[in-house]
Amino acid sequence: MTEVKTNQLGENKVTAMEKNFSQWKAQCLNKMDLSKKGIVDRHIEHVVSLLNDTDEFFTTSSCSGRIILIDRTPQSDVQKKNCIWLFVSHKKCTSDDLMTGLAKSSRDAVLKFEPFVLHVQCRRLEDAQLMHAVAVNSGFRNSGLTVSKTGKIITAVRGTHSLEVPLSHNGKLLAGFEYISFLTDIANQKMEENLKRIQRFYQNIESALMAQKLQFPDLPSPGDPQHLPNRLSNGKGAERETSVYKRRRKREHQTDCCHGDESSSVQELGDCLDLFT
Repeated sequence: MTEVKTNQLGENKVTAMEKNFSQWKAQCLNKMDLSKKGIVDRHIEHVVSLLNDTDEFFTTSSCSGRIILIDRTPQSDVQKKNCIWLFVSHKKCTSDDLMTGLAKSSRDAVLKFEPFVLHVQCRRLEDAQLMHAVAVNSGFRNSGLTVSKTGKIITAVRGTHSLEVPLSHNGKLLAGFEYISFLTDIANQKMEENLKRIQRFYQNIESALMAQKLQFPDLPSPGDPQHLPNRLSNGKGAERETSVYKRRRKREHQTDCCHGDESSSVQELGDCLDLFT
C-alpha cells in the first residue's frame, strides 16, 4: 500500500512539473525579446527553430558568437555594465573595423571574442542529459546543467575558445596596426571555428532526436500519465538516460545574450543548484 501511495505521489509531481513546463514554454515563446539585438542571430535560427519545435525543449536565450570592442573603466565588472560598445559583429571583421572603434575610445578598450552560447530549458532530466552530451560532443565543453528551486531544468551550451585583449588605456592606444591586424586574424579564425561547431551541434542534436523517435516509436506523449510509472522506476525510462556528469567548478553566466530575456534568464540561473558541484 505504501509503495502504491509513493508511486501516486511521484506521478502527481511529474504531471505537475510537465504542466508547468508547457506553461513556461508558452510564456517564453510568446513574450517580447528583451535583448539588445531583439532577434535571433541568423547563424543559429535553424538551431533555435529545431529545439522550439520539439516537445522536450525550448530556448530561453542565445547568441551565435561575436567579436566585440568595448570601452570600460578599470572598475567595470565582467558583465560589461557601464561599458560603451565601440564595435560588435556576429561575423568576421576587418582591422579597419577595429581601428574605427578604437578611435572612439576614451577609457580602456578591450577586444573580445565570445563563442556561441545557448540556454535550453528541458522537460525532463534525461532530456537535459541528452542535450548536454550532444553539446560536449560537438565541441562546446564548457556546457553545464542546472536545476532551479522551482523545477526548471536548463542546459547551458557554451564553448571555451574565447578571446580577451586590452587595446587602450585612458583612451591611449597600446598597440600598433600590425598587432591589431594579427588579433583580427585570430578573432576571425575563432569565429570560423565557432560557426563550424554550431553546425556540428545542429546535426548532432537533429540525429539524436531522430534516433530517439526511432528507438521509442510508441512512447506516449510527454503529458500522457500512462508513461509516468516507467519514468519513475528503473525500467524503460532509465534506458534513455546517458550518464555524462563529472564534477566541475562553478562558472559565471553571461548576462547579455543576443536573444532572450536577459534579466529573467540570469535570475533563474542564479537561483539554480549547480549539479556539477
